[in-house]
Amino acid sequence: MSLVFVIKELGSLMNFNSWQFLVFFPVVGVLYFVITMKVRKNALTQGVLLGASLFFYLCWNPVYLGLILFSVVVTWVSGMLMSGTSPGNKKLILVVSLSLNLAVLFFFKYYNFFAGTVNALFVKINHGAAIGFPSLHVLLPVGISFYTFQALGYSIDVYRGTVTAERNFLTYTLFVTFFPQLVAGPIERTGNLIPQFKVDHTFDYERVTSGLKLAAWGMFKKVVIADRLALYVNGVYGEPSVYPGSAVLLATFFFTFQIYCDFSGYSDIAIGTARVLGFNLMTNFWKPYFSQSIGEFWRRWHISLSTWLKDYIYIPLGGNRKGPLRQKLNLMITFVLSGLWHGAAWHFVFWGLLHGLFQIIERSTEGVRTLFISTASRRKTGLPETGRGVVPVGITFALVCFAWIFFRAGTIADAFLIVKKLAALPAECAAYLVQLPERGIMNTVRVAFQIGAPRQGVTHSIPQFGMTACAFSLMSLVILVTSDRWLKNSGRIKRLRIPLALRWAGYYLLVLVIMLNWSKNASEFIYFTF
Repeated sequence: MSLVFVIKELGSLMNFNSWQFLVFFPVVGVLYFVITMKVRKNALTQGVLLGASLFFYLCWNPVYLGLILFSVVVTWVSGMLMSGTSPGNKKLILVVSLSLNLAVLFFFKYYNFFAGTVNALFVKINHGAAIGFPSLHVLLPVGISFYTFQALGYSIDVYRGTVTAERNFLTYTLFVTFFPQLVAGPIERTGNLIPQFKVDHTFDYERVTSGLKLAAWGMFKKVVIADRLALYVNGVYGEPSVYPGSAVLLATFFFTFQIYCDFSGYSDIAIGTARVLGFNLMTNFWKPYFSQSIGEFWRRWHISLSTWLKDYIYIPLGGNRKGPLRQKLNLMITFVLSGLWHGAAWHFVFWGLLHGLFQIIERSTEGVRTLFISTASRRKTGLPETGRGVVPVGITFALVCFAWIFFRAGTIADAFLIVKKLAALPAECAAYLVQLPERGIMNTVRVAFQIGAPRQGVTHSIPQFGMTACAFSLMSLVILVTSDRWLKNSGRIKRLRIPLALRWAGYYLLVLVIMLNWSKNASEFIYFTF
């Protein structure tokens, strides 16, 4: 019986929300802690984690293991070669390293997009005569954008001299392939993660339980909230032409929270499982929908990617050091590349363009906006101090929701169709109001949001909406019961200790809700496709 056969039997996809991972992770954790306690040999513990990480990736597609190892070898060798050589040689080695890695990324992720775009362009120019780039049928290697960017960040850091080249090939390979963050981040930095591999992390009850609680919370967000919302979102966005504007608006609002709970849920599981083993990964989300500007949103959303783009693209392009016009151009280039990083399609490019445009307008109107929301202006206009920030948060949230249309739509044509339906929504709502006396409230709601209408094999029903509402309501209860809360009382910070029995009741409730919403066919996390 071959290893490949065993891997296929275990399942081709080892999602965090799959039974395979629920078996895999405890086995790895127990083995790691036993070896750490009994042997205390760092090379062996690194070997255990590396073996687990390679096996984890093999379970997705054994064929593509060679690609990630190619990236590892190229960047590790380039780092070694850059150590102690002349500046000119260092630059040449860096260019070769970047070119080889980006060539692999381009071939597997962007070639068909490039070929299709060029062919379509030549058809228009030559009145029907295509240039004839062939379309290739290749699978997108899972996590290729994440591990490629992490490896490229290492090469650039070594070139800049901000980190020294890692001489231990085992340690560096583990840095690129570490399984909690391998397929969807966070995109880690060399200086943060590599030193942690050189220390053996023994079992610590507080740390392990903290990591498990964070991972369970991430699983709750994915299984209970994101996958519930996806039932409605997938139906509407899968067939937008047959849905009214009201249903499209609700689906867009649902997707706004679906993608947050899906991706931040993955990040929580990744950070939590790494914490169990003793490793601290960087924070990837920080209440992004409470941002007061688009710039702040990107400091809170997918932080590992946004900081990567800032440090390795925006600042090297000149950042804001070469005048306002160059700054605007740099912003647009960075966000277009951000859109392309998410997917090889025009609707992703347009999504990136929108966020770049939002930031340019935002920076150009900063003085006016600051005056509008300042405390002094609020006192002059009589607006309450407690209302400070509500308006910019609302505007930012609306802009982010609008941009998500282009991110979620299947094609750029579908995205503009959805925008057109939303533009016609006022007239549609007026028609609903006219028909309200005849239809009644419940029937009007069913028609407006297509509740009970089977589309794309999905029936949207009132119980589904009820389950989603209950999931949101349960959030606050779970957070309160399963964690120690910090409360502000009369200017002092007091720590509220939840009784042990109540905490464990909360844990069981959390697990029960997750299991009740568990699906045998675990849905992939959205960012696995990037």
